[in-house]
Amino acid sequence: MPLPCFPRSLFTTLALLCAFGTLASTALADASAAEPRYGHSRFFRFHADFLDRGKAGPVGLLFLGDSITHAWDRHPELWEQAWGDYDPANFGHGGDQTQHVIWRITQGELDNITPKVVVLLIGTNNLHHYEAPEIVAANRKIIGLIQEKLPDTKVLLLAVFPRGPRTNGRGIVEDHELHMRKINAINAELAQMENSDSIRYLDLGPKFMSADGTLARAIMPDQLHLSAAGYEIWVEGMKPLVDKMMAE
Repeated sequence: MPLPCFPRSLFTTLALLCAFGTLASTALADASAAEPRYGHSRFFRFHADFLDRGKAGPVGLLFLGDSITHAWDRHPELWEQAWGDYDPANFGHGGDQTQHVIWRITQGELDNITPKVVVLLIGTNNLHHYEAPEIVAANRKIIGLIQEKLPDTKVLLLAVFPRGPRTNGRGIVEDHELHMRKINAINAELAQMENSDSIRYLDLGPKFMSADGTLARAIMPDQLHLSAAGYEIWVEGMKPLVDKMMAE
């Protein structure tokens, strides 16, 4: 039996539809959209844990961010020594980008708490696929959501931490110079968000860097995440401002 004959235009249309479908399925979410991490059960498990933490008791100081924030959990003694007086909570999750934090906020992570200060550090995981203005806009949206849900809470906005030359977990050599250009552009804009009242800005980057502008392996072993020494520097550089904001 002969195969039916279809007009060439139909094949062209089908090809375009398939191509569009592929692009649509792999399209990146807007950095300022509310987007969960589909297919990552750990993301939803952590989200549930954060909701439970909010219901469990008072939160006076909240840390919000990605793996750099989450890894405070590896240094419980330092965490308790530095922040224990403030009923702290750590809502950091590894791999999160701005859109994931926005989703977490819209799904209730700030609904049952009244922290006096929120420490926000987010954006480094967006560097691979987003431009600096998009990451800045997403940070601005996150701050707006915090202020909307917690009108009496102050925000301590941290500059995106510097990164060094590194090969990521997939064996890809990252474009370090491009990332640092983006980070510098992002931080220049984040600094403009400070109003000396409800929003404070702090750049800890220079404290992590050596005199020659490099990042010592003793502080950032993989040129992205901090060692115990790095978290000690974080405390040294941020605690005076946190103490002041908590006392205001």
